[in-house]
Amino acid sequence: MKVTRIGMGEQRTSGAEGIVDQDIYLYLFRSSVLIGFDGEERLYGSGTAILYSSGSRQRFRGLNGKGLKYDMVCFRMSSTDRQYAESVGVPFNKPLPLLDEFIVSTAIRSMEIYRNDFTATGAEADELFMRIILLRLSEAAANDNPEPRGIPKYGELKKLRENIYDEPMQEWKVESACKLLKVSRTYFHRLYFSAFGVTFQQDVIESKLLYASELLRETDLSVNEIAEMCGYESDSYFMRQFKQHRGCTPTAYRRKK
Repeated sequence: MKVTRIGMGEQRTSGAEGIVDQDIYLYLFRSSVLIGFDGEERLYGSGTAILYSSGSRQRFRGLNGKGLKYDMVCFRMSSTDRQYAESVGVPFNKPLPLLDEFIVSTAIRSMEIYRNDFTATGAEADELFMRIILLRLSEAAANDNPEPRGIPKYGELKKLRENIYDEPMQEWKVESACKLLKVSRTYFHRLYFSAFGVTFQQDVIESKLLYASELLRETDLSVNEIAEMCGYESDSYFMRQFKQHRGCTPTAYRRKK
C-alpha cells in the first residue's frame, strides 16, 4: 500500500460530495457526521470511519451546519493489497462505528511520525500500519454491537477523552475527572485503562504533543510560545517531554519538516 497523503486533526466547515479520484480515502471522524449511504443520509457519532474506494461517490457533512473534525489517509492498493483486504473482509464505502478509534488514530499518527523523521523504512512502516487499520475496520464490520461490555461509564469516559484531544491546552487533572465521573481515583484509573488501553496521563501528554507538532509544522511561533499554548508552565519540561516521546527536540522536528 502506497500512502500518498496523511492528515491529522483536519477541519472543514462545508460538506464533501463528489467522485473519489484514483486514491482510496480513509476518514476517521472526530465529531458527529451525516454520511450519505445506501441512498439516504444517516447520522453517525464521533469515532466513525469510512473507506471510499477509487471511483466511488463520497458524501458527508457536519451536523446542523457545524464543522467537521477528522483524520484522513489517502493511499493506493496493488492487486496483492486488494486480495489481502478481501481476505480479511474489509468493507468499502460503508460507515463503521468503531468501539475504540484509538488504535486507528494511533496508526495514522505513527505513519505521520515516520514520514516526518524521513526514515528509509517509511514505506515498510506505512504497509504495516495500514494493515493494522484494515484489520481494525474488518473487526468493526463484523461486530454488530459496537458498545463495549463490562465497562461502566464508558460514554462519559469516551466524551472525556474526546475533550482532552479537542482542548489539549487545558490543564487536565485526575482529581477533576474523578469528580466529574463521581468515582474514586483508583477506580477511575482502572476504568480508563480498561476502556482505552492507555492511561489518562498518557492521553493528556499525547494530546499536547499532537497540538505542539501541528504548531511546529504550520506556524512560526517560538518553542517557548508553543509550550505555553500547549499548557506547559516550563519550557524545559516541554522540550524534555517532546524529545522523550518524539525522539528529537522541537527545533529538530521543525527543521526536519
